[in-house]
Amino acid sequence: MKESPSIEIPVAPVKTAAAVDLHAFPWTSDQCDGTYRNPILYADYSDPDVVRVGDDFYLVASSFNCTPGLPILHSKDLVNWRIINHAIKNVPHSRYADVQAGCGVWAPSIRFHAGKFWIFFPMPDEGIYVTTATAAAGKWSEPHLLQAGKGMIDPCPLWDEDGKAYLVHAYANSRAGIKHMLRVRPMAPDGSTLLGEGQIVFHEPKKHPTLEGPKFLKRNGWYYILAPAGGVETGWQVALRSRNIYGPYEDKVILEQGHTAINGPHQGALVDTANGDWWFVHFQDAGVYGRITHLQPVHWQDGWPMAGVNGEPVMQNPIPCGGIKRHQAVPQTSDEFDSSKLESQWQWQANHRDDWYSCAACGSRLRLFPQFFMHDNLSLLPNALLQKFPARTFSVETLVEFSPKDADESAGLIVTGQSCATLGLEKTGSTTQLVLRINGVKKFAQDKVPHAIKLRIAVADGGLCSFSYATGKDFVLIPQTFQAQKGIWIGAKVGLYSHRRLEHAAAGHVDFDYFRFA
Repeated sequence: MKESPSIEIPVAPVKTAAAVDLHAFPWTSDQCDGTYRNPILYADYSDPDVVRVGDDFYLVASSFNCTPGLPILHSKDLVNWRIINHAIKNVPHSRYADVQAGCGVWAPSIRFHAGKFWIFFPMPDEGIYVTTATAAAGKWSEPHLLQAGKGMIDPCPLWDEDGKAYLVHAYANSRAGIKHMLRVRPMAPDGSTLLGEGQIVFHEPKKHPTLEGPKFLKRNGWYYILAPAGGVETGWQVALRSRNIYGPYEDKVILEQGHTAINGPHQGALVDTANGDWWFVHFQDAGVYGRITHLQPVHWQDGWPMAGVNGEPVMQNPIPCGGIKRHQAVPQTSDEFDSSKLESQWQWQANHRDDWYSCAACGSRLRLFPQFFMHDNLSLLPNALLQKFPARTFSVETLVEFSPKDADESAGLIVTGQSCATLGLEKTGSTTQLVLRINGVKKFAQDKVPHAIKLRIAVADGGLCSFSYATGKDFVLIPQTFQAQKGIWIGAKVGLYSHRRLEHAAAGHVDFDYFRFA
């Protein structure tokens, strides 16, 4: 592997008595005894791919309609991860100004070649794109449309020793009517264009009725394509190998659920460490929590990369790269809004504009400006500012200061997926109400509340949400609950919203003092 400047993992805040309430981490994989527990990320980093550059690992994941897109995480040991960047600000098509659930950026691949990082990503309705950067945490190029077309998904490049380049991809059944073919195409080495149709290199629908998410690798003269088969919730991981880039490829199942509780263990990255060990990063479909990320040891057996133990997932294992100095780390969650810009854990539900918010208008607070949206059901609100569910159980709290200018403005906390709940302040005439809405329907209202109020959502195992509020020291529990649901191809999300139903009326704003997980 070529060397790249080393990156230090930011140290997670120490859990002192004073800091526990401010920066709680609902799930931590590193057990601080030389072992980790799965999942390494209890959050919806679906379709993960990982590349090692020197002693550093970089992970990229699907982002669908959410922006900024293509989150990039960094680790020194494949267990402790922090978000360091996003590769795209907005999805490269104008229709994503509106929420396009289930569309947008699907399974990407990340590679390091010729002194720079490459991310190839599909948009199943538009085509295959590529973006590059000299540093993963730096500026990425504007996405280049490598191949326009509908139904091509999950691209991954390979640069061969002879200087030639290739791209493998799959097909989306929902767009192409094909779900079990893998195609390899010749590609210009600079990633500017594909050079032909190439060939279908694997198609055995009876054996692997769904086959997608291919990842290319060459080792010891063998071409390998790793591909998940059998579907998201119940499938298995397949390795294909051939001495020829276009096959024929033989196949072997290298990871499946077996006697474990890890359903559908597949779709991910085969990656080595600097000391020559191999690991497999994959997802598991966890329903409302999305596709969470696991790590499996790999040993090579008769030229096949067998993952887990006896081809089944493990729940706990020694941490890779045991000799390195490391810090316990998790992706960012809680936010005191002390920065001059939005932190990287936040995503909008559609292509966003910078005038939707301000991090500097009121000092150590986030200010949201309400955007026009004609419906009460906010599951498709473009300017909902959201985070992934970070664990099976957690709570989140914020302090809201509501400053509307006209009626029909509202702001507060939101949980959304294929259903939606909001707990927020609403201006109705000359008064302000605290209102709980589920799918737009008012379920609870409290009149004459102050314009500054604390709001809290507690999420129980399975995604059952409880709501409470405080105008003083003590929180008041609202009797109604809400069952969160996953979105289309993504897990449920939690966050903040501000909207108005009058398009041309003068608008106010709302300030959020903090957003704290516990």
